[in-house]
Amino acid sequence: MPAAGSSSLKRSKPNFIYSIIGVSLVLLIMGIMGWFFLNIQSVGNAFKEDIRISAYLRTLNKDTIGQIQAFISSQPYAKNVTYVDKESAKAIWNKENNEDWAKILDVNPLPESIDFYAKSDYVNQDSLRTISAQLMQAYGDQITDLQYPQNLVSNLNERASKIGLLFLVIAVILCVIVIFSIDNTIRLAMFSNRFIIKTMQMVGATRGFISRPLNIRALINGLISSGIAIFLLLIIIGWAESRVPELKAIRSIQLNLLLFGGLTVLGVGISVFSTHRSVLKYLKMKLDDLY
Repeated sequence: MPAAGSSSLKRSKPNFIYSIIGVSLVLLIMGIMGWFFLNIQSVGNAFKEDIRISAYLRTLNKDTIGQIQAFISSQPYAKNVTYVDKESAKAIWNKENNEDWAKILDVNPLPESIDFYAKSDYVNQDSLRTISAQLMQAYGDQITDLQYPQNLVSNLNERASKIGLLFLVIAVILCVIVIFSIDNTIRLAMFSNRFIIKTMQMVGATRGFISRPLNIRALINGLISSGIAIFLLLIIIGWAESRVPELKAIRSIQLNLLLFGGLTVLGVGISVFSTHRSVLKYLKMKLDDLY
């Protein structure tokens, strides 16, 4: 009986090789789409966290300014909190507007401020209004106003929502296509082994004995397919980052590991499920129906 199981695996080996290649290519396409989606999200977050928020100061007392700066720094939404004096504000204005108004004005009209950047989760109109209300309530007598580019914040969030919805729809459709493609590839590989499976059943092999080596083979094939897809995806990612160096700055090892783990689970899970289902299907069929 073991010889029959071993023979079935040997005779099915070429079909499994084609199956591995097919599954690898499908997983690679899924991986490229997933990596693209993760980077689009990271780029959006990077844009959000590059929006400067300025708390303009009424007070010139250094101790009070230090207290306000420390308070903002302690909040979960704030990052890169800095105190901007009048000269620094002038330099920022000249850089952003590419001109020097000191040739016209003798007095620096720009107020001192505490500038900071909010984390991406807080860069929306509701959260920024809450932040503004909190600061004005705590230091309303020392802060005259909290300003940020409101139109830019609104546009970023609207576009991010639309792009996120679009990619979600594409991801769902692609995921369904990938699942059906892998399933059909595995079923095609098992189709050529239907007589071997039925013959083993006719000579007395149990369902578990027949399906176990094939399920193990499917598990190994799924791991091999996932490994090939991840290896090719790493090559593509390296090439993309060499062409666009900014991608390195937003690279997230955790998200990449999550993507690779998802590809592995998808490849192994569908391979084992499709193989086991095909085996049960052929075991239940009559011999005449196999032709």
